[in-house]
Amino acid sequence: MKHFIDYLSDFKLLLATQSPRRHLLLKELGLPFVLMDKREVPEVIEKGMSQTEAVKHLASMKAEPYRKDLVKNDILITADTIVCLEDQILGKPKDRDDALRMIESLSDAAHWVLTAVCLTGLNESTCFVAKTKVYFAELDASERVYYVDHYKPFDKAGAYGIQEWIGLIGIAAIEGSYFNVMGLPVQRLYEELKRFTKFQTK
Repeated sequence: MKHFIDYLSDFKLLLATQSPRRHLLLKELGLPFVLMDKREVPEVIEKGMSQTEAVKHLASMKAEPYRKDLVKNDILITADTIVCLEDQILGKPKDRDDALRMIESLSDAAHWVLTAVCLTGLNESTCFVAKTKVYFAELDASERVYYVDHYKPFDKAGAYGIQEWIGLIGIAAIEGSYFNVMGLPVQRLYEELKRFTKFQTK
């Protein structure tokens, strides 16, 4: 019986990301892939979009600069993660004060982390969204300042990384995929790749 990872040798996985966390998680999954060069895409959420529509839009737009270069059996992987506190979407903080404000708003509250992943081939594409609920313990001002000043989470949606110090001392519970909060729901991605490549166990 052919294993799925062996089956993938007939395809070329292309990961378009600047996130070291997504790079690491896909590597840990054991899938061979090529890391694509950086191509800038404006991260703009259109007015009136739901949170799910917004994150799917962002992940899909990241594929656009690469579409014209795809050939047969290429599979381009793009992803985007947003943090949602009630009806607010928390993006990447603009500066230190913005990061502190975000962390304060998440303290002693529950929020959702949504990651959209798009798989794009030469003639077809698909996009899925994974959701995880995260519960923060109450963080005092000194803890919030310590985290922001030492870890500088300015490249992270919601101004935090669950794999960092704040995750160790501040995350009380999660419902859903831990790796989704890191930025790539690897278990779901593995299953979706099987479907996308039409892998059959028999």
